[in-house]
Amino acid sequence: MTIRNAGIGLIALLLMLSGGASAAQVCAQDALQHSVCLPSPAGRIVSLSPGATELLFSAGAGDSVVAVSAWSDFPAEAAALPQVGDSNRLDLEAIVSLAPDLVVAWSDGNSRSQLERIAELGIPVFWLAPRTFEDIARAVEELALLTGQPTVGQTRAESFRQEISSLESEYARAQPVRVFYQIWDQPLMTVNREELISKAIELCGGVNVFGQLPRLVPRISREAVLAVNPEVIVTAGEAGNSQWLEYWKQFPSLTAVSAGNLFLEPPDLLARPTLRIVKGARHLCQTLEQARANL
Repeated sequence: MTIRNAGIGLIALLLMLSGGASAAQVCAQDALQHSVCLPSPAGRIVSLSPGATELLFSAGAGDSVVAVSAWSDFPAEAAALPQVGDSNRLDLEAIVSLAPDLVVAWSDGNSRSQLERIAELGIPVFWLAPRTFEDIARAVEELALLTGQPTVGQTRAESFRQEISSLESEYARAQPVRVFYQIWDQPLMTVNREELISKAIELCGGVNVFGQLPRLVPRISREAVLAVNPEVIVTAGEAGNSQWLEYWKQFPSLTAVSAGNLFLEPPDLLARPTLRIVKGARHLCQTLEQARANL
């Protein structure tokens, strides 16, 4: 073989390899409308929120997650992984030392400035910010695409969509009930209509009495609750959280109190915007059915 022919052969080989690498590239658009492209499916992933961790496992990428944030306790395998901080502070040195090929962040909980430093080091960052049920389904599909599990992601996302659609049909003609959803006591806090918990309330035929407030998680006063006079008061937690509901019993003029409509919902199911929210919504729908019967 002549030197010229050998050179042409080498160029052809390089072009083939280059074409193969290009074909393997995967891209997805995150919640900040950034196009995140990887040369190949991610194999080492750091998750920076409990919700992101859960969505990654739902997307079939659990085996590729090498570290998580604090409170990443579902599924059980996630709780055993190394932790690299929480919403207040991330251990950037630990994250970089893990040599991840993808970091998954949460727009409402993680520091933009810290993640910009990660991105400057050449580590791709994929941001999540589910605001609707469809956002959750798409997040699973996008994460599955970036991690080489597109079929798993599509299957689970479509199943989720069908379950949400089924609940929507089942409660489309339900009698509206006015709901106050309490997420904290001191300060007293609730959610507005843009928060997913409120969308679950609407799915079940409920009306969020504080839905019109401008902040996603607004602070309110006791007097505001008394003024709107909800028919149902709901909070999330175990039996130990019942003191939040017990507090309202000192106001027997509240319709929710006089009707016995003070309810605890399972923690995490509604609080985390993941595929499990459909279970939380189904439980909430059953709760509101009971509330209707009490009125």
